[in-house]
Amino acid sequence: MDPGSDIIEYERPGVVRVYKSGRVERFDGTDTNTVPPCPSGDPANGVVSKDVVLDASANISARLYIPAAEPGKKLPVVVYFHGGGFLVQTPASPFYHTYTASLAAAAPAVVVSVDYRLAPEDRLPAAYDDAFAALKAVVASCRPDGAEPWLAAHGDASRVVLAGDSAGGNIAHNTAIRLRKERIEDYGDGVSGVALLQSYFWGTERVGGEPTDAAYRGEFERLWDVACGSHFGPDHPYINPATSPGEWSQLGCDRVLVTTAELCWFVDRAREYADGIKACGWDGEVEFHETKGEEHVYLFKSGCDNAVKELAVVADFVGRC
Repeated sequence: MDPGSDIIEYERPGVVRVYKSGRVERFDGTDTNTVPPCPSGDPANGVVSKDVVLDASANISARLYIPAAEPGKKLPVVVYFHGGGFLVQTPASPFYHTYTASLAAAAPAVVVSVDYRLAPEDRLPAAYDDAFAALKAVVASCRPDGAEPWLAAHGDASRVVLAGDSAGGNIAHNTAIRLRKERIEDYGDGVSGVALLQSYFWGTERVGGEPTDAAYRGEFERLWDVACGSHFGPDHPYINPATSPGEWSQLGCDRVLVTTAELCWFVDRAREYADGIKACGWDGEVEFHETKGEEHVYLFKSGCDNAVKELAVVADFVGRC
């Protein structure tokens, strides 16, 4: 028996439990709580979906969504990164499948929901590497001779939006930063837009009205520590973009949408991001959307009028990119 098999190293109740031995128990967004794609079309919105391998050599897969559209019509492409603190969730989780299908219908757009590697088995920067590999595979597949026929037929590589919620928003931001540093051959160093939905950013210094309680702040720092294996501190630009304004000013896109909610844990970080990106010298267009009276990632709440309104904001942003 492994002496560490029953020693808990980290736990977020109801979400994930990590043991010292390396064993992980996931209670949220697990393989047993997933939904299949709809290759014949979702009765609710007509969106067809399937699971695809984007890059076999890098083992990158995704769930791909195509809205009901005119045959041969090119559409913007949303490369979506799910949330879950870098530790849980999957594109096949029920609310992610519903949200990305709804976004595909509302925009309308091709949506590629990336199944990136999770910590702690694969600690950061594994998810960042997968995200960048997925972006490269997507733009390559949008060419007429692309390997993925749905993208080749419908994807417009000149209108790519990186998007994600919570940890996925963090991934979208860092993918755009990397794109400016490592331009994609025959594509360039920028996408049309980045949509950051209640993104997980943090830092040791209090921002705005954030609580000062050490235990509260420590929860988010501990989550980050588990996700990255202590390789990057809580003020590394990966988690706190404001600490590197020179790098931040090189964000690889033309426009950014930042959404947040009044009661979100990271609301003050979202406000800081929206204000700070202009101050740092970035020359693109920033849009900011804050919803009153809602909590973190409320956008997945079934029957929520505010969630419907935010989906419309994101869809409109994608349509203008």
